[in-house]
Amino acid sequence: MMPRALITVAAVAGLGLSVPAFAVDAEEIFKENDCHKCHHATKAKKGPSLAKISAKYKEKKLNEKEALKHMTKGGKVKLDDGTEEDHKVIDTKDVAVQTAVAKWMLTR
Repeated sequence: MMPRALITVAAVAGLGLSVPAFAVDAEEIFKENDCHKCHHATKAKKGPSLAKISAKYKEKKLNEKEALKHMTKGGKVKLDDGTEEDHKVIDTKDVAVQTAVAKWMLTR
C-alpha cells in the first residue's frame, strides 16, 4: 500500500504541479517511514531523540544536507547499547520531500 503522503505527491505531480506547490507533512512522512520506532522527539529509544540529533547537528554546524545523507544512504548505525544495525532509508526519492523531513527533524 502506498503511503498517503506519497499518494498526495503523485496526485500533485499528475496535475503538473511541483512538490513545493503544497505543504509537505514532514511529521506524517516521518511516521509513515517508521522513523518514530527508533526516534522520539525528546526521549532516547532505540536511536537518539530528535532533540539530541538536532543539538549534535547545531554543535557541529551541520545542516539538512548531512541529515539527508543519513536518511538516503542507509548504512550501519551504532545504537546506544553498542550494537549495530542497518539504518532504514526513507521511502521517497523526491529531494524536496526528503529535505522537508530533514528540516523538520532538525527543528525538534
